[in-house]
Amino acid sequence: MNITIQQAFVPQTDPEAALVFYRDILGFEVRADAGYEDMRWITVGPVGQPGTSIVLHPPAADPGITEEERRTILELITKGVYTAITLATDDLDGLFDRLQAAGADVVQEPIDQDYGVRDCAFRDPAGNLIRVTSASA
Repeated sequence: MNITIQQAFVPQTDPEAALVFYRDILGFEVRADAGYEDMRWITVGPVGQPGTSIVLHPPAADPGITEEERRTILELITKGVYTAITLATDDLDGLFDRLQAAGADVVQEPIDQDYGVRDCAFRDPAGNLIRVTSASA
């Protein structure tokens, strides 16, 4: 049996800012961009890895939630505690430098962790926590 990760869902609060961050800064390719009313679902993924995608979705789009629940979700996203994703790269310091130069919200500079991983962390434009580990770790 072979199981793969096809899609991960990460909320975005500003589709254009999300595109700049994930496409222009991280270098992901846009695989789909679908809209409905005033909402957009943008699917991005790493070049050369067509089977793995991130769906940048409008938060709290479910019509069954209350306005209070919607506000709570947005507050959690903004604080960076609603969603987190970990990426890996073969050039952690180079990617960190590129993100920092682009004005990304740095949470943690590259560091060798006690448990054997070298990583860094930052937030995307919506506030989601993005950790990046060294692929060589």
